Amino acid sequence: MRDLKTSFFTIFFIFLGLFLYTKLSGPIPFFINSLQTTKNSSFQADGTGKATGVPDTALISVGITQNSSTVEDAQTKVNQAAAKIISDIEKLGINEKDIKTADYSVNPEYDYSKGGQTITGYSVQQQLDIKVKPIEKVNNVIDTATTDGANIVNGVSFTFSDDMQNKLETAARLQAVNNAKTKAEGLANAAGIRLGKVIDVSEQNNSVIVPVRNDLTPVMGGAQKVGAPTNITPGQNSVDITVTLSYETF
Repeated sequence: MRDLKTSFFTIFFIFLGLFLYTKLSGPIPFFINSLQTTKNSSFQADGTGKATGVPDTALISVGITQNSSTVEDAQTKVNQAAAKIISDIEKLGINEKDIKTADYSVNPEYDYSKGGQTITGYSVQQQLDIKVKPIEKVNNVIDTATTDGANIVNGVSFTFSDDMQNKLETAARLQAVNNAKTKAEGLANAAGIRLGKVIDVSEQNNSVIVPVRNDLTPVMGGAQKVGAPTNITPGQNSVDITVTLSYETF
């Protein structure tokens, strides 16, 4: 009985001490440490796809350069040649909207032989950019332009129309995705990784159009005379796409 009383008073005084402490000092601080973890693992694999086709569109840049003692005379010669080139190219079936003036410049020519700067004449140049479709007309367009007075051919580039470009990109993209999936599954199996769903896709289009150079040295006062008809062939161009797939992992 005495031990029970002793225990009772001991517990009583402990609670009394805690009560008085909280009244005088405030609540007893109580700390809880929490740690939150998130799983944010991903697995990436890339694949490439390539689709090849014969270009169906050509881009040609031709120029007319004329020199004269006066600006008016040089401009007249250039304007007459340009008008004839445009008219004859349209007769080949090239749409007017596919022929545009890309540059027109007038520059003085100087003589420095007498220790000063003396204007001896003027040079006028006009550049025409021409989109040719169907591509089989590209040689006739160049020959017509040079015959009519173009004395500069800056180059020819072969490319795809929008419709053909989209079709080739779709084919290359599908091939790239399948390639990336196959690679991802093979690597994951080898490494003992379980793949989840695809959480991100990125694409890089690596298509490059290589121009065909066909430069003609300017000949003042007339067109460049060529001994044989132009013979330029388009060959093949390709669309290359790289796709990167990101997977969840378990």
